[in-house]
Amino acid sequence: MQYRTLGRTGIKVSPYALGTLMFASAVGNADHEDSIRVIHKALDAGINFIDTADAYGDSEEIVGKALKGRRDDVVLTTKVGRPTGRDPNRQGASRRWIMTAVEDSLRRLQTDHIDLYQIHRVDPGTDVEETLSALTDLIRSGKVRAIGSSTTPASDIVEAQWVAARRNLEPFRTEQPPYSILNRGIEREVLPVTQRYGMGALVWGPLAQGLLTGRVRRNRENGLRRAHLFKHLTDERRIDVVEQLVPLAAEAGLPMTHLATAFAIAHPGVTSAIIGPRTAEHLDDLLAGLDVVLGDDVLDRVDEIVPPGTDVGTLDQNYLPPALESAPLRRRPRAERAAG
Repeated sequence: MQYRTLGRTGIKVSPYALGTLMFASAVGNADHEDSIRVIHKALDAGINFIDTADAYGDSEEIVGKALKGRRDDVVLTTKVGRPTGRDPNRQGASRRWIMTAVEDSLRRLQTDHIDLYQIHRVDPGTDVEETLSALTDLIRSGKVRAIGSSTTPASDIVEAQWVAARRNLEPFRTEQPPYSILNRGIEREVLPVTQRYGMGALVWGPLAQGLLTGRVRRNRENGLRRAHLFKHLTDERRIDVVEQLVPLAAEAGLPMTHLATAFAIAHPGVTSAIIGPRTAEHLDDLLAGLDVVLGDDVLDRVDEIVPPGTDVGTLDQNYLPPALESAPLRRRPRAERAAG
């Protein structure tokens, strides 16, 4: 395993990180002991980077059980920000919630510190200085080693860096954006910005939430469970690209999964790509591609199919800025429009 440095933190991490959403009982593997065996298999293979979140159901608890006796060998990251209940204050990036949420995560993970604590989504209702101030206190207390953001627009990343520098606060050391052959939008601004500030990039969704496994094809029975619940899994534009990638992978002598994951870690701005197996069989397939390095000829072909810096369709889980989500924020009042 060739380890990489996570931004400027000095922390060495594997180029693939183990995502744990699919170990949550409600959405993935309901067998906790089986999930623990999968985690141990990943660690035995050399993966030392584990990513979870407080919003992933019982995922943190499963990770905590799996890391008993092995905690010091793992770079452990979790996230705060997405709703964990109906209470409007059990979400977001306020100091009030961060200070409560971190204690809950530490208890579930059965540890006294978190190596990387990330803000799961941008919280427009909280001043970034408030967020960074709370996170800085956690670092100074020893409960958190480094902090990061997730799925954040480039402009917000820059603002957070400026605020940290001006207020003598700890800066975000990492960003966790979506990235795959189908979603290359971060190549345009996000990755150049993270590289400029020396931030590590821990990308999620390298298999495009299952589309790049090759199990979803046109005019064939859908190979993914509950695919009908997600628009991005039935988007014809995305399936068109998959149909072009399947023969490319075959020509390269690679499974689709290996083409997809190797692509994600080929970008110089990407530190690690999160893989999210549900079973040991899924993990075995991904581990078999650990040493795959794509040649320039294959990467050039990918560029022809999906031009750099572009997205094919959109992810349902992506961040939507308030200015796009709320009509009143992008329309003048009717009276003003009429007067104009």
